[in-house]
Amino acid sequence: MAKSTEGGWFRRLFSRSTVEPLDPTREDLVTVARCFDDAQACSAVLDEAAITAPVWSAAAEVVLRHHLVLPAHEVNDAAAIAAQDGYSVGPAVDVPEFGVGYRPRVDNGVPLVLQRVQLLDALHCSQERSRMAGLAQRRGGAVLGWDALQPAPPDTAPD
Repeated sequence: MAKSTEGGWFRRLFSRSTVEPLDPTREDLVTVARCFDDAQACSAVLDEAAITAPVWSAAAEVVLRHHLVLPAHEVNDAAAIAAQDGYSVGPAVDVPEFGVGYRPRVDNGVPLVLQRVQLLDALHCSQERSRMAGLAQRRGGAVLGWDALQPAPPDTAPD
């Protein structure tokens, strides 16, 4: 049987130490990874994010945000469906890659940011990206892309 360097399952199960989850409203969050290109793989984005400042830390939680445009009458339904998987509606932000005010052709389209705190890896990022594409498509909308935020290192100013 393999030995764990982290104290084993018994210690993790009965440990009294608790780690505070990342607060998505923190003011020191910076974008550590982003992708607004459907053709770019999450693994490539995360590989680049691991070596580009501000550096993404795979061991720490991120606020994963998906940027969608949906018909106004579909926003509440989409948010309710996403909430079943731990997503909440985040603050609307301009997506610099598309310019201020850019909206894909979605009748009566409004921006929607769905976010949740999680550990991020290429597999789960791809799965969530696909899930958001299906959510948007079934409601006549579109996905612009995703980004991930983590607290800035002490010597870095927030975005």
